[in-house]
Amino acid sequence: MSIVRTYRRDEDGTLYFREAWFSTYEGEELGQFVVNHGTVGHMSTTETAKDVNEATATGLLDAFTEQCQVDGFATITDADQGWVIVQYALKTAEGTDRDRYLEATAKEALVGHLAWRGLGTVESSDFATRKLNIRILSPEPKKAVSAIKTCLREAKLDFTKLSIATAPFEDVEKLRQAYPLPAKAPFSLG
Repeated sequence: MSIVRTYRRDEDGTLYFREAWFSTYEGEELGQFVVNHGTVGHMSTTETAKDVNEATATGLLDAFTEQCQVDGFATITDADQGWVIVQYALKTAEGTDRDRYLEATAKEALVGHLAWRGLGTVESSDFATRKLNIRILSPEPKKAVSAIKTCLREAKLDFTKLSIATAPFEDVEKLRQAYPLPAKAPFSLG
């Protein structure tokens, strides 16, 4: 069963999110049904129903989806979001074991930090020449940049080699550097 993630923007422009999912306990048929909700960019509130079977979870997910629609929440398309690229400068052309550790550690920290705030999903990462790129799809790219800086600082990941840029969904090549400012050099993926 997949995650259902919905958003609603109020008259003041504030974006809210609601999401729900079911996950089974390791090696068991029972699991937990989780509802997570809040204002995008702020730590969310989570409610959990434990020891739920898949049939019950399916009913809960259907009810959740229906209530979201009634309350004006809807799924957001990729095209309605923007890209945030987290980039680390590397010492070697193809990356070392330490760089692969950085990639795994940064991705893990960002996945949780952004998800619990409704700020987006880590979509992919790659090594370009002397660069590690982590691609994030976000409904609020500017807020995501702030959250990313906080997350990586708290995770004690190297800030001296970090750059962050944003781009519209339809053209990831139209990158605008968001950190550090002013840009020392043009931001590029390759």
